[in-house]
This record gives sequence, C-alpha cells and structure tokens, in this order.
Amino acid sequence: MKALSFLLAILMLVSIHLSAAALPPKKTSGSDQIALEEAQRREEKDASFTIDLSIAGDCMLASYKGQSAPGSFNAYAAVKPPAYFFEKVYDIFSADDFTIVNLENVLTDRPLEEIEKTTDPAYWYKGPASNVRILIAGSVEAVSLANNHAGDYGPEGRNDTIAAVKSAGLPYGTYTDTFYLEKNGFKIAVICHGLWNEEQAAQIVARLKAAEEQSDYQIVIFHGGTERIHQPEDWKVRACRRVVDAGADLVLGGHPHVLQPAEVYHGVNIVYSLGNFCYGGSRNPENRTIIYKMILTVDGGKVVQQESSIIPCYVFTGSSNNWQPAPLTDEAAKQRVLDFMNGKAPLPYFTKT
Repeated sequence: MKALSFLLAILMLVSIHLSAAALPPKKTSGSDQIALEEAQRREEKDASFTIDLSIAGDCMLASYKGQSAPGSFNAYAAVKPPAYFFEKVYDIFSADDFTIVNLENVLTDRPLEEIEKTTDPAYWYKGPASNVRILIAGSVEAVSLANNHAGDYGPEGRNDTIAAVKSAGLPYGTYTDTFYLEKNGFKIAVICHGLWNEEQAAQIVARLKAAEEQSDYQIVIFHGGTERIHQPEDWKVRACRRVVDAGADLVLGGHPHVLQPAEVYHGVNIVYSLGNFCYGGSRNPENRTIIYKMILTVDGGKVVQQESSIIPCYVFTGSSNNWQPAPLTDEAAKQRVLDFMNGKAPLPYFTKT
C-alpha cells in the first residue's frame, strides 16, 4: 500500500512539472525590457575595448562640371567597378571600426546649373549619384560634406548629394549637422565645419559644446585655409588651438590640397591638412597624402589610451592620376612624409612621383 501511495505521489509530481513546462514563458514588460537593455549597454560600456579610426583627406569622386572626357574621373567610374578606387587601401579601411573622408563634390543625376562664383579661377565638380557606391565598396563609414564644393550646384545639388549619401546608409556632417559614431555604448561626435577665418572658431566651439552633452569623445574636421601651401597660416593655428582649449579631443583639417604638418597641443593631436586622397579634381595633383589613424582604448566608459599614427600614401599610382591612392612602400619615401608631418623636413617629397 505504501508502495502504491509512493508511486501515485511520484506521478503527481511529474504531472505538475510537465504542466509547468507546458506553460508559455512569462512575458517581459516594456519597462523590464528597457532595464535589461540599459544594463547590457552599461556592461558593454564598462568593458575594455578599442575603437579603430581611419581618417583621410579630400575625396573628389567627380569631374569638372560633370564632364566624362577620356581619362577623367567620371569616365573611369563609368567603366571601373566601384571597388577599383580604394582597392589599394581597402585592407586598411576594412580592418578598422570607422573610416571617415571629406566628400568634396556634388552627386546628382539631374542637369543642374552651376552656381555663380566670385573666385577666379572657379571650379565646379559633380558626378552621378551612383558614384556613392565607391565609398561603400571602399569600406568608408562616414563623410564630411562641410566644404566649398558641396554647394557647387546650389541647394538642389546639395540635397541630391545628401540623398545619395543617406541612401548608402552613410552618416554625414555639414555646417549644421553633427554625426555620431558608436561602439559598445561609447559615442564619438564628429563636428564638420568650415574654417575660412579665425572668427569661425567660435562657431565650431559652440557646436562642440552642444555635442559634448551627447557624446564621450569629440572630433573636429574642418575645411579651410589657403590652397597649395605646406604650412598653416598663423590664424589657422590659433583657431585650431582655441578649439582644443574648448574641449576637442582631435582636430583634423582639409582644403589646401597638399599636406600640412601635425602638432600635439596640450596633449591633443592637430593635423592642419590631410591633403588630397582620391582626388578627381586634377590629373596631376601633388602625389603625397596620408591616412591618419587613431586607436582609442576605452575602459569603464572612458578613454584610457590614445595611439595615433600616420600611414604615408600616394594620391595616385599611375604616370598621372589614375584615381587610386595607395600606401607608400619605399621606406625612405615613407620617412620623408613622416618627417614632414612631424615638422622635421620642409617638404614630404623630393619629386612629385
């Protein structure tokens, strides 16, 4: 009798267990789910990890007035696969977390008219919207549109360019739009702006202060100064240092179309000009550029180490511009670029080849 009672008790326990297993799992409330996600973000942010950044200079993925004459950028883009243009730097760009370049042209499929310019000589650059595929194929993750050619075809051209970039899923920066890059809950603000005179530093500082409220690290990418000079003007040095004094963690410049040296000011890296990179604006640009690298080590939600480096590159690898930047391989040539960027040599090259 005891054995029968014991057997009945076991069967009852099994039945209860099976019934409980058959019940649907308890639903997580919306507030519980938010709390779980927030805890996960805190856990990710508290862990130690690195953020690998690559930043390159002026990329003009277009031709003068949209022309497609033989040998022009647009002519190449019409017949070459999108991956062609960055294929020699793809290993670098694809291995990082984020690659940022300055996109210095209009992308549109409409027959828009050039805006009137007071500069002499004046230039206008545009390419088809499909040229945005070059960035995607090259593993570029974000672009600056804060430059003097994004408006070559007026508001319509600017809007078409933004539409092309957005369709490719690329964050972009303008004179008013700051973009943010995020990894494991750590947020980087990228403030893109013009710097055509010293007074514009105040505009950058105002944007920087606003971005500090929403980010953990702030990069300023500016466009301005005098073209084709290898040393920054005194006013530009003062302006960049003012931006650093206001809290910028990294300051990088463009527009001169040649390299200008770097400096470390109060522990912050400034590069006064990154030069050209993939540059459709000339068949024979100065043939030295760089990829600027910054690797951040984040621990407990804070940057505990910064490692900056420079990869010297050619702007082109043919007898004239074949629109294909590539790392320098000759050690002496690489060292001349590094010496120039560190203020130890007057020019980054001996010849333009």
